[in-house]
Amino acid sequence: MGAIAFNHVSIHADDLEESAQFYEDVFDMERIPSPNFDVDVTWLRCGNMQLHLFDRDVDAPISHHFAVTVDDFEGVYEEIERRELFDHDGDTGDEPHRMYALADGAVQLYIRDPAHNLVEVDWPDVETLDKSIRDAIVDRSDQNPQTGEATDATLFMDE
Repeated sequence: MGAIAFNHVSIHADDLEESAQFYEDVFDMERIPSPNFDVDVTWLRCGNMQLHLFDRDVDAPISHHFAVTVDDFEGVYEEIERRELFDHDGDTGDEPHRMYALADGAVQLYIRDPAHNLVEVDWPDVETLDKSIRDAIVDRSDQNPQTGEATDATLFMDE
């Protein structure tokens, strides 16, 4: 007996319509039927999983996040850049640390949604991205040395 997969992620939205529209526009998620609860909710399809938005008067945690893998990283990056959604929390310089590459070549990009939830956008292979985007990526090992098992860390598990 054990967990076999994640089913959904649930996050707050200050404005359900604004947040739902954001996830539809940026990530091409699709609204799906949702049950009635004592708070307003909107459910969205993300591949074979779901994102649940709920209307509650709470603040988004600064570091808690969920991650999505996209089929067009460059397209999502351009939309995020156009909307100026890059995460700036904790930045110490003029430019945010927008993207990171892990030892296995996977890319992590951090943004904030309209309710200020932190969202990680993932891509499996830095080498497949346009040079202009690769030049903006910070190698995680330049920030924190990756030794021992850390060099085997990966976001993309074999099935």
